[in-house]
Amino acid sequence: MNLLRKMFGWADGKRPLDLKKPMSEQSAARAMETGFEVSARSSMALSGVWGCVNLLAGTISSLPLQVYASGKDGARDILRDHPLYSVLHDSPNHDQTALDFWDLQTMAIELWGNAYARKERLRGRVIGLTPVRPDIVKVSRASDGVLRYRWSENGKSHEVTEDDMLHIRGPGGDALGGLSTLTFARPTFSLAMAANVTAAAMFKNGLRPSGALQFADWLSDENREIARTYMVEGFMGAANTGKPFVAEGGVTWSAFSITPEDAQMLESRGFSIEEICRFFGVPPVMIQHSSATTSWPTGVEQQVLLFQKFTLRRRLKRIEAALEKQLLTTADRAKGVRIEFNLEGLLRGDSAGRAAFYKSGLNDGWLTINEVRGKENLPPVEGGDVPRIQKQNVPISALQGLIDGAGSDEV
Repeated sequence: MNLLRKMFGWADGKRPLDLKKPMSEQSAARAMETGFEVSARSSMALSGVWGCVNLLAGTISSLPLQVYASGKDGARDILRDHPLYSVLHDSPNHDQTALDFWDLQTMAIELWGNAYARKERLRGRVIGLTPVRPDIVKVSRASDGVLRYRWSENGKSHEVTEDDMLHIRGPGGDALGGLSTLTFARPTFSLAMAANVTAAAMFKNGLRPSGALQFADWLSDENREIARTYMVEGFMGAANTGKPFVAEGGVTWSAFSITPEDAQMLESRGFSIEEICRFFGVPPVMIQHSSATTSWPTGVEQQVLLFQKFTLRRRLKRIEAALEKQLLTTADRAKGVRIEFNLEGLLRGDSAGRAAFYKSGLNDGWLTINEVRGKENLPPVEGGDVPRIQKQNVPISALQGLIDGAGSDEV
């Protein structure tokens, strides 16, 4: 979309940079010893960064974001008629679905440390959220203590207060803004860029033949041309792979193995991916980095549980807390209204995990048949709203009483 192109500088090749900030992209990038500019755009060209950001943004945006009401008895009901439900769950604005919106906002948090969305109101209630590019927003605190947000776009200047701006901050930072993963990982990203460029230059400009043709004597110009035409060109390219080679006239073929320098270069590039994953908190195997598969537990459910617990939980809680603080009214809080992501969507592709989850809920009485059917998009059945519980685990004395009672009835 156009907003994403502008955020990454793809529209005109320009990136708005604030040179007055000591940690601005340009000043920080120039401090790197490798000499490579580290920005959101250049970082996303690294496969490790793209894989981590794409995984986090895609996972979070695919989770249903719902509005609940918690009663005194602990029951939680989904408030589908609440004004915020359609905004957060379905479509925040005219141009985006909820999936598009949260995918963009998550990427903004990871790469810029802040995500902004202007609140659209009707009679005081928030009825829409329009994203604002994080790279052009400047935040300041006025003398009255209120945060003010200023930005210019398409030749127009905008200024709103914190009452009209949703601001989701990254970890660290302060009220004016959070910190991005990019802020801390610039040296690592710069080294990864240097390794990629070095590898590309090695294959482009370096002398890297696959082997050598060895002759017993020096060749004449005529014999050298014959060797080039019939031996070299005749066996070059993928189309000639596996073609039998006829060695005559004392010629032998010596294949070159990978040098220690090349092996070290390949190893350093793989290590860069692991370092990038460490900054984002993403297991390397989840972005198809195969060298770490042996250290990762088997089974999709176990992978999801660890990723959910150590990586997603903090990010989701940060978003939920910002939404509840900045979007819910005082009346909503008094009624126990909450905004939360539904994590059950992570297990949707794991049929065995869902079956075990439902079985536990049905047997222990904390799920009804119709609740399970609803989660699987099936229609309710008659009598399916009654909680049931398995009764096999009963004292022997009680079981003996049932047997005696049954015997007396037969008599």
